[in-house]
Amino acid sequence: MKFIGLLGAGTVARYGHLPAIVATPGLQLASIYEPNPAGHESLRQQYPGTKMFTEVEAFFASGIDAVAITSPAPAHLQNVLDAVRHGKPILCEKPLAMDDAQTRTMMAVAAGKVPLFTAFCYRFAPAALLIKQWVDEKAIGKLCALRLIYNWNCHGRFAKLADGTVVLQRRRADRMLEGGPMVDCGTHQIDLARFWTGSEVVRQHAHGIWVEDFAAPDHMVLHMDHACGAHTMVEISYSYTATAKEPLSNFTYELLGSDGLIRFHRESNTFELRNTKGTQRRECGHEKNFEAMYQHFGTFLETGNPGALPSAQDGFIATHIARTATDQAMAERLQKG
Repeated sequence: MKFIGLLGAGTVARYGHLPAIVATPGLQLASIYEPNPAGHESLRQQYPGTKMFTEVEAFFASGIDAVAITSPAPAHLQNVLDAVRHGKPILCEKPLAMDDAQTRTMMAVAAGKVPLFTAFCYRFAPAALLIKQWVDEKAIGKLCALRLIYNWNCHGRFAKLADGTVVLQRRRADRMLEGGPMVDCGTHQIDLARFWTGSEVVRQHAHGIWVEDFAAPDHMVLHMDHACGAHTMVEISYSYTATAKEPLSNFTYELLGSDGLIRFHRESNTFELRNTKGTQRRECGHEKNFEAMYQHFGTFLETGNPGALPSAQDGFIATHIARTATDQAMAERLQKG
């Protein structure tokens, strides 16, 4: 049994990481570091027996074997430095850090001391793994183009308080201040493009659209050329029906090859492979899979085999591409005046 400690029990931890750790054979949720004690009671009720901490040193002294970092992105660097200092293997949420320099510091400090993985949970969804298998088997011939779309409202622009007051929805606003949709959720699509093609990005260009007046664009399109000759287009939005009473989302993967098409469209539950042999259809399922990610993490802790776990380098590359694209879009906006 491996005892896992979690740093930062916010939204993504509560709906994704914590339930997955508890559900994974061979792992035990031992300790939670959450600097805001206001949420401790609900966590104690949900995870009885788990130790709660507001002090980092006490958390790391609680007998844990490894850590999951699910705190806000600005805290990741210090979290990683603390984990390395205590010799604990790390699974860190994306984006790994706020900029390239911070990520390079993380990797340099961890190198040769503790393993550092990036929590790209989309890789482990059954659909993503089957797409990888189909591409590797040349089920659609030579892979030529990928179109990856994730347009949604990021929980809406506004939130209503208990007294009925309407305010900006804090989680969405914080994500925009940390870099916007491409740096946040877009890193998943960038990672999948590299994972599926097995090929690095050699050229990129982005275009930003501002529905609101944040520094970063709230709607973006990114074009990437891979060394293998394939092209990926990523479209991502946090303003897609963000003020609508009845919001919509559009989550799509389309992979075009010389002998067919793979198409995943979450909203219509369409997941199919079409080629010269016919059409294969599957259930979409969820695009994320935290439990499978933690199964791989648990296997690594037992055997040292990382399997499909995304490395720190994978996290660095995806975030570098996303931040470069976002910075380029913002620079072009300034040039236009």
